[in-house]
Amino acid sequence: MDHLCRAIRSVGLVPAFQRYKGDVQVRDRAQLALLARFEALLAPPIRVRREVPLPAQGDKRAWDGRLHDGTRTASFEGESRIEDCQALARRIDLKSRDDPAAGPVILVVNKTAHNRDVLRQHREALRAQFPLDGAAIARSLRRGEVPHAGGIILV
Repeated sequence: MDHLCRAIRSVGLVPAFQRYKGDVQVRDRAQLALLARFEALLAPPIRVRREVPLPAQGDKRAWDGRLHDGTRTASFEGESRIEDCQALARRIDLKSRDDPAAGPVILVVNKTAHNRDVLRQHREALRAQFPLDGAAIARSLRRGEVPHAGGIILV
């Protein structure tokens, strides 16, 4: 363990480990909790579908979810920890390009000190793709309306 930690630190990373009971390893625990907190903001008549596949045959990508309020549709992606803003923006942009039914995209981000710092530094670089901020998104969702544009919300 000591050698592993030293090797990890030598390349500028911080070692972090998770413990799991027995054979059960739920790797997306943080992601599922994040999406559940986001969905708690939704008011009727908004309906949600999880894991919405992209329409291209053989494409294994999926949206984390899709919202529909009877009038508008939006897709959402959850991000537990933002590591690379450009890669994240590209990945979502490609999904939007390949799914004509996607509508605006809401980026749902885990409310951690790390993610707040990243967004404080890079929010404006993401503004064109995700124009709305969290307060505007939350107001729409609590009214039972899908937001008119995409945005970023910390939950």
